[in-house]
Amino acid sequence: MSRPAPFTVLWLQSGGCGGCTMSLLCAEAPDLAATLDSANIRFLWHPTLSEETGTEATALFEAVLAGEIALDALCVEGALLRGPNGTGRFHVLAGTGIPTIDWVRRLAGAARHVVAVGSCAAYGGVTAAGVNPTDACGLQFDGRRRGGALGEAFRSRSGLPVVNVAGCPTHPNWITETLMLLSAGLLGEADLDVYGRPRFYADHLVHHGCPRNEYYEYKASAEKLSDLGCMMEHLGCLGTQAHADCNTRLWNGEGSCTRGGYSCINCTAPEFEEPGHAFLQTPKIGGIPVGLPTDMPKAWFIALSSLAKAATPERLRRNATADHVLTPPAVKDIKRR
Repeated sequence: MSRPAPFTVLWLQSGGCGGCTMSLLCAEAPDLAATLDSANIRFLWHPTLSEETGTEATALFEAVLAGEIALDALCVEGALLRGPNGTGRFHVLAGTGIPTIDWVRRLAGAARHVVAVGSCAAYGGVTAAGVNPTDACGLQFDGRRRGGALGEAFRSRSGLPVVNVAGCPTHPNWITETLMLLSAGLLGEADLDVYGRPRFYADHLVHHGCPRNEYYEYKASAEKLSDLGCMMEHLGCLGTQAHADCNTRLWNGEGSCTRGGYSCINCTAPEFEEPGHAFLQTPKIGGIPVGLPTDMPKAWFIALSSLAKAATPERLRRNATADHVLTPPAVKDIKRR
């Protein structure tokens, strides 16, 4: 029996570092090629993976615009650059004389689905940080505000808004699973959260599965990056607020930011790049962190923190500010409870 027509993808890169493509290429178990083949997904063109360049690539773009080639998903990586003065000419697609933002707008109108890959394409991200001299924005968000390069009212031919696979970079499986769900017709608007992120990963918190959770429960806090304790109280960790499944869907089979000893900076959220303080600093008022865990009222946090600190086992208290386990858990004979 012959295979149905493949789900076609055209991938463009705009204002960014290419990190989401690098992450995608690290897909494993199965690898990227096997994943795409098993899902019958075909890349029409990708700036890193494709052989076509120059006039060959632009001829393909024109064929898509003319309706000669069906385009199921337009994937855009990197922020869209609107400057200078709204012309978009800070980023012209090489050899065409046409700003990349104009190519994106034209191709988005021909695509069945539009996918923003990474927080830059979704919200502007690091590219839009600071004074934003290039007037960078996301496809359908400008930071937390709806709008962006395509406008708030944009809907692709499927009727969906832009699907924001946010992250800096994205997990490779977030990308491939989004494409597979779109291909199967299993991703609707109700499956996206308030910032357009697929809920299959955005309905989780980085806190879920964090190996430092025991320290968090007792508020046994790290004081420097090499310490084993929870990094929320002093080192700026936002894992209790960040929407992603990084600690249950590990990177490269075994890692995540917090498992590597670094604080979560909430990179799947709009405007994460400008928290208003150093990434590794927890802002506080009266000794209480300003950014409390999701869904937790301040009074509850204060009460629970006080109780937890009073009940902290000596083992956790000692280990929290050490770079290795000083006191191991006691061996307990389960038959003699």
